[in-house]
Amino acid sequence: MDGSDPDIVFDEEGVSNHWHEYQALMATQPDAGQKKARLEKLLADIKADGAGKDYDCVIGLSGGVDSSYVTWLAKQWDLRPLIVHFDNGWNNELAVRNIENICKKLGFELHTFVMDWEEFRDLQRSYFKASVVDLEVPTDHMISGALYRLAAQHKLKYMLSGLNFATESVMPPSWNYAKFDLENIRNIHKKFGTKPLKKLPALGVWQKAWYQLIRGIHSEAVLDLIDYNKAEAKALLIRELDWVDYGGKHYESLFTRFYQGYILPRKFGVDKRKAHLSNLILSGQMTRDEALRELQQPTYDEVLQERDKAYVRKKLGFTESEFEAVLNLPNQRHEVYGTDKTQRERYFRIVGALGKAMRAVGLKR
Repeated sequence: MDGSDPDIVFDEEGVSNHWHEYQALMATQPDAGQKKARLEKLLADIKADGAGKDYDCVIGLSGGVDSSYVTWLAKQWDLRPLIVHFDNGWNNELAVRNIENICKKLGFELHTFVMDWEEFRDLQRSYFKASVVDLEVPTDHMISGALYRLAAQHKLKYMLSGLNFATESVMPPSWNYAKFDLENIRNIHKKFGTKPLKKLPALGVWQKAWYQLIRGIHSEAVLDLIDYNKAEAKALLIRELDWVDYGGKHYESLFTRFYQGYILPRKFGVDKRKAHLSNLILSGQMTRDEALRELQQPTYDEVLQERDKAYVRKKLGFTESEFEAVLNLPNQRHEVYGTDKTQRERYFRIVGALGKAMRAVGLKR
């Protein structure tokens, strides 16, 4: 990481806050024996909860390394996952083939959650017009909403996630935004959108609380319970499942490829590879020299960038001049459009009071 992160701080030895924060985080993690015990208990709980049901857990499969590896692990663990792919209109054909191939080879049935394209496009257009940094909020938010909804429909309590500390713990706060802030999403769409959002699986503070506290649904970062090495996982997927590499991190989505490889560097001066590679350095999966050599390369093929630019512009319904205009708008912080801070504070007060009351009557330690 470097000065492109406006909040970076270096100590007297030139070591950044990201290194210190990573070390502090790792110090809180369980050791190998504790991880093994937690994983064994988790798998037993998942199988017990799934007894008599068609499935015992939910996995969101994007076709990328992390979620594909989690899907492979589920097979090794004799789980019966509901495999869900989220189709928001931006699928990379290579990723789709990977997904279909993975499910076929592992014997899992694939369920595709298709977004209402007209509504989703209107929401994405709103984010471009708002000129905020995290254009992936609509996708990430709706993926979570869809997974919770499907888990509830199938009476499942466990969602297995590909999120992990090894490759995703470093990310400057100014480079993205909270994915679950429905107030921010609605305010941006209210200001810049043109169509009512009636079909998208939105997930606000209270609905998420209902899923988690009443229905007992929660996400498990299972990669943090094993010794996860991304390069080794990728090699296994290629060897065992004929998985084909699609390029950069999260480039399984054409939109993400263009957003991370073109929009972020050009409009916001952000190269997310610096955070992604820093994670691999900190976890001992890459050397600093290897990372620097990779950063000397373009984010991705420049001819393909121009092709993607034309495709994204047309698919979102912008003219060339309109698209250039929104890319050149002054950058705005998400917070200027309002947040769900008040709702979250109220939620935590209520949960805290309930916990205190339960402890008072001996229902909770």
